[in-house]
Amino acid sequence: MAVRVLLVEDDAGVAGALAETLHTHGHTVTSVGRGADALHRHRGADLLLLDLGLPDLDGLDVLRKIRQVSGVPVIVLTARGDERSVVRGLRFGADDYLTKPVRLAELLARMDAVVRRARARTTTPDEGAVVRVEDVEIDLGGRQVLVAGHDIGLTTKEFDVLAVLAARAGTAVSRQQLMDEVWGDAHLAVSRSLDVHMTQVRAKLDRPGLLTTIRGFGYRLGRG
Repeated sequence: MAVRVLLVEDDAGVAGALAETLHTHGHTVTSVGRGADALHRHRGADLLLLDLGLPDLDGLDVLRKIRQVSGVPVIVLTARGDERSVVRGLRFGADDYLTKPVRLAELLARMDAVVRRARARTTTPDEGAVVRVEDVEIDLGGRQVLVAGHDIGLTTKEFDVLAVLAARAGTAVSRQQLMDEVWGDAHLAVSRSLDVHMTQVRAKLDRPGLLTTIRGFGYRLGRG
């Protein structure tokens, strides 16, 4: 699946080697070394590969600012593998988070998965599907969630997680199924990502007991 990649990496050697490899796999790559350049040029890309250690702006701040205006898929590709950075990256809206050094085959597979899911969101919405659970209204086609009439502003990934549960409201959904449908696999890092996003969804819904954890299995939207 050939895509336009914006590579945000300040190490010219790393950027050059990665760009050359991506080119050989059919992708079009534009490389920038500053966060400010990423903010100006992200609209022309199908996917961002974002390093966090940039010379002018912290990569997490770049991600947060992009998420305020765009749903373009973002894969964080960084040497920062500490728990705090991973959690913050996911909360700020990263679609995936990989730590360097990364295996090329894994990077290519995750790029394909992220772009495929993004395209599916824009080409196959069910415009008439609206799920209502108590005072929560989930518009699956419009990708909007209202609680007591107010938009709670879910991120792209938070909405994806809730949408899987909403499509099966009242029914238990396994963690495996959630991870497969939202991320395309059940990798350990994805499991951690699910936990982060589920915590954020619960906090934004602010309806204790409406999104239930079923110990050892998964989750259910709706009170049992």
